[in-house]
Amino acid sequence: MCARTVMAALAISGVLAMAASASAQESKIQVGPIDAVLTVPSEVDHPPVALLIAGSGTTDHDGNGPQVKPATLKKLSEQLVARKIATLRYDKRGVGGWKPAFGRPEDFRFKDFVDDAVSLVNYLRGSRKFSKVVLVGHSEGGLVAILTARRVPIDRLVLLVTAARKQGELVKSQLEKTVPPEIYAPIAKAIDAIMAGQIVDPPPPGLSIAPSMQPGIASAFTEDPIDPLKQITQPTLIIGGGRDRQVARVDYAALSAASPVAKALWLPDMNHVLVDVSDEADDIKAYSDSERPLDPTMIDTVADFILAGDAR
Repeated sequence: MCARTVMAALAISGVLAMAASASAQESKIQVGPIDAVLTVPSEVDHPPVALLIAGSGTTDHDGNGPQVKPATLKKLSEQLVARKIATLRYDKRGVGGWKPAFGRPEDFRFKDFVDDAVSLVNYLRGSRKFSKVVLVGHSEGGLVAILTARRVPIDRLVLLVTAARKQGELVKSQLEKTVPPEIYAPIAKAIDAIMAGQIVDPPPPGLSIAPSMQPGIASAFTEDPIDPLKQITQPTLIIGGGRDRQVARVDYAALSAASPVAKALWLPDMNHVLVDVSDEADDIKAYSDSERPLDPTMIDTVADFILAGDAR
């Protein structure tokens, strides 16, 4: 796609999003202890709805965390609503402080994230306002989406820049590229021990995981997306980006090979927060740029996939 075509597509997307935000019905809801935002396009009867599941860290319903604020989920929601798709996005556990209703932080296990997504799917199903329920998982949210799809009926599954490896292995791969070998070696050893169910006390420099939190981290580090993905029969879309420094093309290829029903799309210029970047410096800058538009081909592909089979 030439630069002029890309700029035109981005401009059109921006106009659509502004028009949608002016007419959409947005409401804050609570499902159990989960705070969420439901956005429904106006004058659309029985639209499909996408449950947007955020990536790792203490990430809010906009897709922002304490250090990075790309507003990935907010921008994705705006673009989907502009295309007559409702969205539900929510604050992950820990946003704004840990609620007592979630239990003790040290008792957290990764399945709790899946429980939250299952509760939200059940809420959407129970409302009977939507023609279909689609899971859209970003990064670690893709793993949550896969596990959720194994537990509760959904209509379609979208995996955006999602890893195919256990998260402990992924973290080691990421660190190996960014820290000196003498620092990496004890960290990798500690991660292996945590994944094996051991408590590392004290943790090595560079791995600030308190011993009391290590069982919860281990539950995340050891989840494998491949086997459950193989069992999902609902239509699935897998999208990866060539400028993604967190999830490699090997993950995209492995997910695509594992799913018997998947459509796959590789976008050479898209990074981990779903925007197009030109180099590493531009990639780093994008993590704090809430105004930078998402990749237009990604948006169109996701929207078309969600709407497939619906009257347009």
